[in-house]
Amino acid sequence: MHLTGEQLIGYQAIRGKGRELLAVNPNDQQALSHPVFTCATTDLVDQACELAAQAFDPFRATDPETRAQFLEAIADGIIELGPILTERAHLETGLPMARLEGERGRTVGQLRLFATVLRQGRWQTATLDSALPERQPLPRPDLRLCKIPLGPVAVFGASNFPLAFSVAGGDTASALAAGCPVIVKAHRAHLGTSELIGRVIQQTSKRLELPEGTFSLVIGDGNDVGQQLVSHPAIKAVGFTGSRAGGLALMRAAAARPEPIPVYAEMSSINPVFLLPGALEARASDIATSFVDALVMGAGQFCTNPGIVLAVEGPDLDAFLAQASTHLSQKAAQTMLTPGIHSAYQQGISKISDDAAVDVVASGQAHSGMTQAQGHLYQTLFASVAANPGLLEEVFGPAAIVIRCQNVEEMLAFAQSIEGQLTATIHLETQDLTIAQDLVQAMEKKAGRILINGFPTGVEVCDAMVHGGTFPATSDSRTTSVGSTAIERFLRPVCYQNFPDALLPKALKHKNPLNVWRQIDGVTTAPAN
Repeated sequence: MHLTGEQLIGYQAIRGKGRELLAVNPNDQQALSHPVFTCATTDLVDQACELAAQAFDPFRATDPETRAQFLEAIADGIIELGPILTERAHLETGLPMARLEGERGRTVGQLRLFATVLRQGRWQTATLDSALPERQPLPRPDLRLCKIPLGPVAVFGASNFPLAFSVAGGDTASALAAGCPVIVKAHRAHLGTSELIGRVIQQTSKRLELPEGTFSLVIGDGNDVGQQLVSHPAIKAVGFTGSRAGGLALMRAAAARPEPIPVYAEMSSINPVFLLPGALEARASDIATSFVDALVMGAGQFCTNPGIVLAVEGPDLDAFLAQASTHLSQKAAQTMLTPGIHSAYQQGISKISDDAAVDVVASGQAHSGMTQAQGHLYQTLFASVAANPGLLEEVFGPAAIVIRCQNVEEMLAFAQSIEGQLTATIHLETQDLTIAQDLVQAMEKKAGRILINGFPTGVEVCDAMVHGGTFPATSDSRTTSVGSTAIERFLRPVCYQNFPDALLPKALKHKNPLNVWRQIDGVTTAPAN
């Protein structure tokens, strides 16, 4: 597939008239000479939005099977790209080829998961309450509920996942499954990768004769294109993965519209790890080794990277730190995704290092490349963190702070006071269960996923996964950006009262032509075999 650097607006590929951009290889910070990308101007963004608005009714009218086949065809097309995709992604991100192949598999798996969700039909929440004309003192009308798509969705590609959280990532897959046209803003860090995936979706949409505005891909440098997308009246929801500053800016823009719209933003998290006394006594060394492996995985560029560890003072914690120090010192520096991310990481670790209350435990091997990140592990006291909450700000990269607590009460106090998180991890043994109950109760109010005896890097794509949490981990704690229930972000319920069968949505018709799960008069009814 030939890269051109064009915007993909509906079925068209259009040369933008804005600023010219080149993709950059983060390993040497050299620009990739081909192709030259150009930013979208206001007219192209408007064109993409108007096409999406025109496509909404015919696209949402497609049956679930058609959309399932659409998602599966996109997945097949991504596989068929072969090495051209991972080679380009490697050039633009510095991520290892094996990691990118794994991410391709995850991306394809997400698309196929939502195809399955569509065929199962539970996402429609078909609910029927029969009329009770004889009821006293008032009769009940015939009431039927199902969920319908919100409308066109703007999706912002993520820097750290060029495939799984970008053009054909979870936001796009779940929005298309819901019946919402999608406009993706490509991330500046992987423009060519974005175009390759975008062309697969564009070509698949055209081949299956879906409405032209079902999908578009726009390019922008800076905030202008993104702000214009979120502010456009055709857009009815936003999916975003990125920094807290970026997410908050989009939330403000969405709230300032004449018609405010939801922004589903996954933003920042330090993912605390609680090491309970029994666990430290039983396996301090093993926990330390696994922790360091998780800390430096992918140069620490995961939203679930474990950035804070809490444990009670004593020889078992000393043993943990000794092993973590030894293991981290053997870890090579790794290339970060962009010069900007690398610069922010350097500023973050400098801020920690300059704090007089923080001591260095260990560092990884010295870096040799311009954008390579060296792993760092620090320690401080609970009292110091309580006095300086700035130490708990997310540092995006392979750095973490161990908080030494005087007792488990300080650990619980931390859990009760911390901001919202994507994850919380508890390492325990049987004798720790009483303590763990209090921690779980505290973290249930903060985190979207709580782990026992593991580490949070690695987010399974399945029905039970929650990748969310209370603010500022996400903008809406009721939702997830990973897993089958991610589709619910782009749906809303509608009740149909006393409708003739001919006017009802298929999921609510008397004969259940879609053969979906339904709740009828309070009883869940399975589809016919």
